[in-house]
Amino acid sequence: MIDSIEVFEKHAKQYDEWFEKNKFVYESEILALKEFIPEGKGLEVGVGTGRFAAPLGIRIGVEPARAMAEIARKRGIEVYEGRAEDLPFGDSSFDFVLIVVTICFVQDPVQALKEARRVLRPGGRIIIGIIDKESFLGKLYEKKKEKSVFYSKAKFYSAGELINWLKELGFGDIRTCQTIFRDPREIDSVEPVKGGHGEGGFVVIAAQKNR
Repeated sequence: MIDSIEVFEKHAKQYDEWFEKNKFVYESEILALKEFIPEGKGLEVGVGTGRFAAPLGIRIGVEPARAMAEIARKRGIEVYEGRAEDLPFGDSSFDFVLIVVTICFVQDPVQALKEARRVLRPGGRIIIGIIDKESFLGKLYEKKKEKSVFYSKAKFYSAGELINWLKELGFGDIRTCQTIFRDPREIDSVEPVKGGHGEGGFVVIAAQKNR
């Protein structure tokens, strides 16, 4: 991560409280991620406070911000201190790897994807949740990111960019789904999940590590 680690160290509680204040957005994102979460041993890279790992049944996470990791541990997550670009695990250790929004904070996203691929078992799956740069939500976040505590250091990517990187790294069976079709400030119920991408602000991309 860039110098965003310090931000998450200082504002871990504020970050965690966002999910309570935006519960319908959060629940919509969880539903979208569940579309592609497989059985088996999973790892979340950039586990944060465990808000995604815990409800998705993922018991292991990597997180560089200690204040965030402490909250995740209280949610029952076994957290290792580390960065997405250099994961502290051996080759072929997991059945699936989850990366939610984290990709917009890492210094080298392609290296992060390479590392995720390395720790995946043959046939394992990577699941990536992003705020799609080309969506209305991505444009909204980009416009106001300088005023945001958390997103001021973020670099957003499009679903197309992630898909191209995954293909270049040898992933196959690439699938997408999407949610968040309205301004998050106006959402007062759980949003639908649709296949594909191009409409929703939050996109989930899943791909398989070819054997």
